[in-house]
Amino acid sequence: MLDNIYRKVLMDHAKYKKNYGKLDGDDVRKTYYKNPTCGDVMTLYLQLEQNKIKNVSFEGEGCSISMASSSMMTELIQDKDLTFVSETRNEFEQLIRTGEQTNDDIDLGDALSLQGVHKLRARHNCALMAWQALDKILEDETSYQGLKE
Repeated sequence: MLDNIYRKVLMDHAKYKKNYGKLDGDDVRKTYYKNPTCGDVMTLYLQLEQNKIKNVSFEGEGCSISMASSSMMTELIQDKDLTFVSETRNEFEQLIRTGEQTNDDIDLGDALSLQGVHKLRARHNCALMAWQALDKILEDETSYQGLKE
């Protein structure tokens, strides 16, 4: 029963992507990212205001896991400070790599529906693609990188 609910959440995000589209403006950072293992591609757009993600969106093509995970990530980090984003990123990667969540204080929301991906090692990069693109954009932000494992 729970697996069916998680599958529906994943497919809804893959089909009806949240925060999908291009962001414009002089203060928009963007990065193109290609999953090295399967060819999924995305462009991540990000507006920062001090140490907070003011706006985030993405465009891309790929499997349902990568597109759903990208949609879920944008919902999780919208209007959040970089410390929260870094902690959430670490917790999500832990979930994907081990199937376990170590910090119950972090609400992964719909991203919990990707917990079963840990059993599919070849799909880890699909689930982590958007987060890896985010790492690339924020590589110079010490408030983010200081917490990243």
